[in-house]
Amino acid sequence: MNFRKSILLSATIMGAVATSAQALQDSNSSDETSLVRVSGVGQLDGLVDQARLAELDLPQAIEALNNGTITSESLVLSYLDRIARHNNTGHRLNAVITVNPDAVAFARALDQERRSGNIRGAMHGVPVLLKDNIESDDNMPTTAGSSALRDNFTGRDSPLAAKLAENGAIILGKANLSQWANFRSTDSNSGWSALGGQVKNPHILDRNPCGSSSGSGVAVAASFVPAAVGTETNGSIICPSNAAGIVGFKPSVGVISQQYIIPISASQDTAGPMNKTVRGAAIMMNAMTDRSDFTDHLSPDQLQGVRVGVLRYAEGGNQRIKAVFDAALSDLEAAGAVLVEITERPERPEGYGQKAYDLLKYEFKAGLNDYLAGLDTDTGIKTLDDLIAFNDQSDVEQTLFGQDIFTASNAMGSLSDQAYLDAKQLVQTATRAGGIDALMEQYDVKLLVAPSGPIVPRRDSINGDVWPEFPGAGSMAARAGYPHITVPMGGYRYLPLGLSFIAGGGDDAEVLGWAYAYEQLSQRRLDPQYFPSATAIPEIAAAVELGD
Repeated sequence: MNFRKSILLSATIMGAVATSAQALQDSNSSDETSLVRVSGVGQLDGLVDQARLAELDLPQAIEALNNGTITSESLVLSYLDRIARHNNTGHRLNAVITVNPDAVAFARALDQERRSGNIRGAMHGVPVLLKDNIESDDNMPTTAGSSALRDNFTGRDSPLAAKLAENGAIILGKANLSQWANFRSTDSNSGWSALGGQVKNPHILDRNPCGSSSGSGVAVAASFVPAAVGTETNGSIICPSNAAGIVGFKPSVGVISQQYIIPISASQDTAGPMNKTVRGAAIMMNAMTDRSDFTDHLSPDQLQGVRVGVLRYAEGGNQRIKAVFDAALSDLEAAGAVLVEITERPERPEGYGQKAYDLLKYEFKAGLNDYLAGLDTDTGIKTLDDLIAFNDQSDVEQTLFGQDIFTASNAMGSLSDQAYLDAKQLVQTATRAGGIDALMEQYDVKLLVAPSGPIVPRRDSINGDVWPEFPGAGSMAARAGYPHITVPMGGYRYLPLGLSFIAGGGDDAEVLGWAYAYEQLSQRRLDPQYFPSATAIPEIAAAVELGD
């Protein structure tokens, strides 16, 4: 019996399931903000509403739980209340695709364990969202946002979900995502899925949330949860974290087990933490793996004397982004870093871009067919062929965009094909020995920094994603399988921008330390303002009205 089932059995015996369900119903049906008594948590002394309680970041929530100033039940109820108010109503963020019906029961049982002196780990009693391509042995399906997997209740834990539960975390629900982790169509809409609808950016609601871990990023930024888990193949943690104005960490491939996570690429896929602070990301890494060293380098002095490669060739031409990036570089210098300008991009071999795409298609076909064939559920979907046929018959799946990536992947050969083996060798050599490793050796630097992405554009449900020039070097880190973290560096007109820290393979704990030192000095995270559009910003509205 897994940890959560044993907890639920205990909660059932105590009658917690029925009473907690009633508590949730009462919380969600109230028109007035519920009040929770909290003391000794920073500036939250005294009587605070659930909205303010929900805004605790992960380390603050852990500290408050450990100090006994809040309970896990009150924390879970505050997040469920916030989700009820603004996920499908209110701001209609559509960040959460499924809520765990047993979450409050788990919270009550874990509170009882805490009172008995049994603390499972640092995440004891802390709610976490999983991107809905990650399996957990809870009363929730794992769907990738597709109606084809609506009933995919696998009854099994991904290793990362099992580790989180072992450390006392509560799986609060599943986060919405770009369907199939944005590997279905070249004309897709980031953050849209057939089951979850369109994720909204909480900073300006008609702006692109990026993807594919869109719901994970938005849920954290909007304080639906203190921490979430995303997945990345190429940008799917970093880009939505940049858009949401949070910390997102893509670890080295292989550090977190990918078992029972719906796959794209065996050579690039990884799960990773998304939350508001670097310390929170490190705590989550300890909780999701068999390692405990991810917090070892978290010191404000960690950048002292460290040579940092500044990827000027990757900063792009947008002067607004460059100004924010330059301010971040000044913060790095103030934190003790030695900046080294890098103006020339590493050379790419002929055919690099096409082979990088072919590599994903080969691995997607093989990995997804293996995953679907291994399901013991009543979905009726056992192969990529079945999935393509299902989408062709569906009334909703192809309303906004098609499935050209599915069909192109299905036409690929096996992983024993020489074309696949050659593509993998070329891409990994170009991004490792010929890319990140080469830059670090040539310029004698420990890490590389660049903007994490663009100022996000408006969503476009007609044309699909329409992106401006895309700064950064995230694809190089993703294809190399090397660690990459984004930390808020401010923004422009209420839209966030992140600073990327890219390190060598295996330097996960070290890059967390460097990012932490920058974060502690800069403190440039933007809170969401929920403007319906840019023209709702007062200074822009005044200018537009004047122009009219």
